[in-house]
Amino acid sequence: MVSRDEMIALDRGDALAPMRDKFDLPDGIIYLDGNSLGPLPRHVPARLAEVIGEQWRNDLIKSWNIHGWMQMPQTVGDRIAPLIGAGPGEVLAGDSTTVNLFKLMAAALEQRPGRKVIVSQSGNFPTDNYLAEGLIRFSGGEHELRLVDGDDVTGAIDDGVALVSLTQVDYRSGYVQDLAAVTKAAHEAGALMLWDLSHSAGALEVDLHGADADFAVGCSYKYLNGGPGAPAYLFVAKRLQDQVSQPLTGWMGHAAPFAFEQSYRPAPGITRQRSGTPSILAMSALNAALDLFDGLDLGLVRRKSLSLTEHFIQLMEQRCGRFGFALASPREQVRRGSQVSWRHQQGFAISRALVAQGVIGDFRAPDIMRFGFAPLFVRHVDVWDAVEAIEKLMTSGGWDRPEFHQAAAVT
Repeated sequence: MVSRDEMIALDRGDALAPMRDKFDLPDGIIYLDGNSLGPLPRHVPARLAEVIGEQWRNDLIKSWNIHGWMQMPQTVGDRIAPLIGAGPGEVLAGDSTTVNLFKLMAAALEQRPGRKVIVSQSGNFPTDNYLAEGLIRFSGGEHELRLVDGDDVTGAIDDGVALVSLTQVDYRSGYVQDLAAVTKAAHEAGALMLWDLSHSAGALEVDLHGADADFAVGCSYKYLNGGPGAPAYLFVAKRLQDQVSQPLTGWMGHAAPFAFEQSYRPAPGITRQRSGTPSILAMSALNAALDLFDGLDLGLVRRKSLSLTEHFIQLMEQRCGRFGFALASPREQVRRGSQVSWRHQQGFAISRALVAQGVIGDFRAPDIMRFGFAPLFVRHVDVWDAVEAIEKLMTSGGWDRPEFHQAAAVT
């Protein structure tokens, strides 16, 4: 079994080790929830203070022109693009993942008018499937949402399918879909492909161009550290941008917003996917957080991620296997995202007890304990210390206190 000193030695040789100091992490905390909310990058408050104190306070409405506020959805989108294998002018930042899903699902169905099926997984993130249900209802109920149990959806894709909508990394188990293979299967059947990258961008190497993907969405408050409720983003392949329309035809997606024309006329390219006025403060925080990824080798990020998760699995099975934890994440590294999930009948109470001890993961019903390993700030020694804390908690039975069984609004 690996020792704590050996884990410290791995950290000494870690090329990403200096990145940890770029985050303002609380003392005494092992933060294994960056897959749900990334921590605060140190330089973000100063950037926000500049936007508030200089741009908003001093330059007022002039800032839309002189500080590039009007172009921020495109400029921030262009900074996200290299992290997901997209090109300039293919990514737009803004709105929420939910809103962006609705836009792109509607666009896809309009592009395939003779097809009536959307394929997804029964275990997909609820918002993705809820949006498909809502879109079907509001468009007259003529379409069908075909939900597949399990990870392989390719057998459900036939010539009646208009859209395949999947999350690349499963939010519960961390299972990684084969982006290129599933996209190819969708295209061979004549369907369009929509990927949700919320649990992959910033932790995995994502190659939308290599996969020939059509559409993608994602949030930016997980591995991209954009802050709570940070703007989401969407991707539309350049080859489709002037073909597709979207239902939320707000004035910011108009070809000439300040002409105030009576009728809608879509802007060219990715800009037509804009709807309303962007949140400049939130967009500025995200823009600053993206500085962390400038020049960063995502291959190196992925290798560290796999090292962290592999050691966590091994240590948990060696030291905590007798306590009823069952691995819910793939053992095969190529199929495992930057998280490890365990099933346990008392997972909720154990998760709450760990948080009280400063080891922060989270819980997903009915029995999933999730631990995220964001490679930019999580260390190998954090893995060792977290497992030791879990072993001590289970040995002592300290998790079984009334306050740890009480329901919480956010788990």
